Amino acid sequence: MRCTLGVDIGTSSSKGVLVDGDGRILATATRSHDVSRPRTGWVEMDGRVWWDEFVAIARELLAAAPDAEIAGVGVSGMGPCILLTDDGDEPVRPAILYGVDTRSGAQIERMTAELGVDEITRIGGSTLTSQAGGPKLVWVADEEPGAWARARRLFMPASWLVRKLTGAYVLDHQSASQVSPLYDIENERWHDPSWERYADGIAQPALAWAADIAGEVTAEAASATGIPAGTPVITGTIDAWTEAVSVGAHEVGDLMLMYGTTMFLVATGEETLRTPSMWTTAGAFAGTRNLAGGLSTSGALTAWLKDLTGADYPELLADAERSGPGARGLLVLPYFAGERTPIQDPDARGVIAGLTLEHERGDLYRAALEATALGVRHNVETMRAAGADIRRIVAVGGGTQGRLWLQVVSDITGLVQEVPETTIGASYGAAFLAATATAGTGAAPLIADWNPVAETVHPDAALRAFYDSLFDRYTRLYEGSKDVVHELAAAQRGASA
Repeated sequence: MRCTLGVDIGTSSSKGVLVDGDGRILATATRSHDVSRPRTGWVEMDGRVWWDEFVAIARELLAAAPDAEIAGVGVSGMGPCILLTDDGDEPVRPAILYGVDTRSGAQIERMTAELGVDEITRIGGSTLTSQAGGPKLVWVADEEPGAWARARRLFMPASWLVRKLTGAYVLDHQSASQVSPLYDIENERWHDPSWERYADGIAQPALAWAADIAGEVTAEAASATGIPAGTPVITGTIDAWTEAVSVGAHEVGDLMLMYGTTMFLVATGEETLRTPSMWTTAGAFAGTRNLAGGLSTSGALTAWLKDLTGADYPELLADAERSGPGARGLLVLPYFAGERTPIQDPDARGVIAGLTLEHERGDLYRAALEATALGVRHNVETMRAAGADIRRIVAVGGGTQGRLWLQVVSDITGLVQEVPETTIGASYGAAFLAATATAGTGAAPLIADWNPVAETVHPDAALRAFYDSLFDRYTRLYEGSKDVVHELAAAQRGASA
């Protein structure tokens, strides 16, 4: 039976899936992990765990379907991350994660002063923010010169798996475009002057597109994983983009909403749209561009409340349903780990406004769900103001399993959301990309056949005026509280130094 295997390295877990030629899931496997937060604003992880978990997941999947013939391997992972290794491919320090890690503020300020905003956006499409990989490279050079002196190669989770599986040193264009200002987005190549200035001594990875075959499984990797030697491995990309592929939300005019530990939005078009509030990137496929955004917390915020209250999710959802729209007068800013788009404020912090002694855990949980939805609306309105043509919205990720959260997002944004049959996420998209890459002379599979739409969520028009008013309060609450919040963030940094 011809199958493909897909593995995604996420923020809180790694997930794998074994899929047959018709898109049916034969087996799944998961390994949970924690990130390290050694200081306020730092989020990192031991990159060696990524390979260890891939090996464990691959062996579990293969054991569950011993008759499977593995035609190809797909990989994806969180990003953009910065994993630097030495000549022997040993990490010189833990990987620095994507925009939730905000340590590189001084480097962003210095590089912006050196190059100028206009030049940075001309080269890479976006201004420098905590999402950009370039300033994090410079942070290592500035703050850990010993590690920098040993560094020779740059990896992200997907490219690290490709290296371990095939020996290839390659990075996909989409991921590379987030190593701003080291990637030339219009010419789809590394920007040599910026690379020489900020990453001298690091070898440039070869560039490829997500569905390109990067190489074949080596004998050594086959021995470790059980995947037959010679099996093709695709280049892969960042999980949000692979997740968009998994639900068919990667065509021009599509917007993907990823409900996960963080919330991610990817709008696909053909033009390079530039706005300081969002991230402009290359698409997963040649000829496409993305305007992307992300909330720093979504599932992480609901998980925090779950742990804080000791209740389980069904209890909290039932309580939130009873609380009703507006959470009985509560309003939350979901910036518990700073915020990425559209405010681009690493010193933002969570705010809970309107609390009284009468409020209960269900009100807090409802307000948290509404806060993430208000953040989504803020991003969508910013994207449209920048020129994004959003015609279709597809929801994906673990959070789609809770109908209340989906409904709240539709009610607050006014958007109709399509929910596909399979929402397992990026690992499924990686398996699909592997299937298309290895189709050969046969007809390549279509994601619409693999993963049709199962449900459509419509906004409640009766709540539109109420939520318009709440959104106005949401934006005013941030503006009115940010000076005090920034002072508190500075005190937190001092306490953790």
